[in-house]
Amino acid sequence: MNPEENIPTDFIREAVAEDLKTERFDRVHTRFPPEPNGYLHIGHAKALIIDFGIARDFGGKCNLRFDDTNPVKEDVEYVDAIKDDIRWLGFDWGDRESYASDYFDKLYEWAVMLVKKGKAYIDDQSPEEVSANRGTLTEPGKESPYRNRSVEENLNLLKRMKDGEFPDGSRVLRAKIDMGHANINMRDPVMYRILHEPPHHRTGTKWKIYPMYDWAHGQNDSMQGITHSLCSLEYENHRPLYEWFLDQLGVFTTRQIEFARLNISYTVLSKRNLLQLVNGGYVDGWDDPRMPTLRAMRRRGYTPEAIINFVNRAGVAKNYSVVDVALLESVVRDDLNTNAPRRMGVLNPLKVIITNYPENQTEELEFVNNPEDESAGTRMVPFSNELYIEREDFRVDPPKKYFRLGPGREVRLRYGYFIKCEDFVEDENGNIVEIHCTYDPETRGGFAPDGRRVKGTLHWVSSRHAIDAEIRLYDRLFIKENPMDTGDDQYFTDNINPDSLTILKHCKLEPSLADAKPGDRFQFERRGYFCMDMDSMDDNLVFNRTITLRDTWAKISKQQKK
Repeated sequence: MNPEENIPTDFIREAVAEDLKTERFDRVHTRFPPEPNGYLHIGHAKALIIDFGIARDFGGKCNLRFDDTNPVKEDVEYVDAIKDDIRWLGFDWGDRESYASDYFDKLYEWAVMLVKKGKAYIDDQSPEEVSANRGTLTEPGKESPYRNRSVEENLNLLKRMKDGEFPDGSRVLRAKIDMGHANINMRDPVMYRILHEPPHHRTGTKWKIYPMYDWAHGQNDSMQGITHSLCSLEYENHRPLYEWFLDQLGVFTTRQIEFARLNISYTVLSKRNLLQLVNGGYVDGWDDPRMPTLRAMRRRGYTPEAIINFVNRAGVAKNYSVVDVALLESVVRDDLNTNAPRRMGVLNPLKVIITNYPENQTEELEFVNNPEDESAGTRMVPFSNELYIEREDFRVDPPKKYFRLGPGREVRLRYGYFIKCEDFVEDENGNIVEIHCTYDPETRGGFAPDGRRVKGTLHWVSSRHAIDAEIRLYDRLFIKENPMDTGDDQYFTDNINPDSLTILKHCKLEPSLADAKPGDRFQFERRGYFCMDMDSMDDNLVFNRTITLRDTWAKISKQQKK
């Protein structure tokens, strides 16, 4: 693509366009380099959308390259999940799937080259000693007593490390740069460490030494001819090191550009904290719909289009910022409002008996599937003399501005008739168990020929035709805008929202939902947007609430401020 064409503008795209214009590069080739040690979350989604999006916008290519340099934490399960999530978002890497482990032989060859040049050495210090001798931001580090070993001794020890002769943690290979450098990353960084177990998920037991990320990452970019290495901001201080390695090796130099990570209010995106939520039983696994992983958002009912739209609207920034989670929720609502078919579901059912409607009669009423999409058409919904409405839609003593059903009150049934409450039945505890109403047969469709009006419109389900379902009402996982904002004796899990999940049994749904499949999304009229969960079975349908129809948290926040 010509860089002069209409491409969305941000500082990364401007830099890429300038590189093409000045002929620094004659093409655009990016990569998305996930670690296969966990599931992708929405922060990773930002990175991959940038990587794949920029390659697409400039007519280039994007590789999928797994950074599998730590067999202790990696698993094929994560590899498969990551690929599935990327495809779900709508991106594809063609035949350009690779792994850092594909290049282990070449990395080792280049490490030997640096040793021969006197630019790397074997250090026998313990990991604790290496860390302690690195110095601080204000004090220089201390040179290792093994720093000036001969090239021959270093080569001999490196080969013996590779062959598995030494135990874990006994030796490392370090680059020889400058222990007094102002940038701590340049103070003789570790390039290789010894790891005998577990076997690598791709190379098995071939290797007993594994490259550190800082050694593998930049070199893998060079090996693949990556023109633009797009990284999150914490790697900005690592860039001089990556460039030093490439300069010492005399190989192709990739341009690294850093951007700020995605941070969202009421959300944690640290893998360590997410793991704490899973292992501590605060959530039901990595795909719990309250989690910010892509698998969890998918299960909750978020669409890939909504996630991509959110990331694009959040923008690409250079500086740290926090995006209001309300923006994500708003984007999801807008997407589902346009695309989700409407259905009727009663979550807390209360029975209504229409006393003047023929007891054994059933008629079909026509419902619009989606008022935002005429092509969605209509469907027929059964109506009978016994219905379910929401328990909250009836009050014995209705307060002011309550326009729903009450004694002597008339309301409209959605796409149905006007009904009027004539009586109600209570149990021995004073709970309403049944409402008796009459209907006006002249008001079919919800309009009165005599022009009288009613203010309340209720959704309903015919009790004779209703299907039972379990409804899981999901809400924000944390009650604080910054979940990590804790007191001295608190942990971030103390900020978990106790009402983040409410499970409702024996909810009543219109019969057409019996044909729904896991992943299907709907708007339950007046209740919110819902997605059928994978836990559903023929005799036990389960729906997850994706999002409410309105931003109820905005009202809560306003009340808290008052």
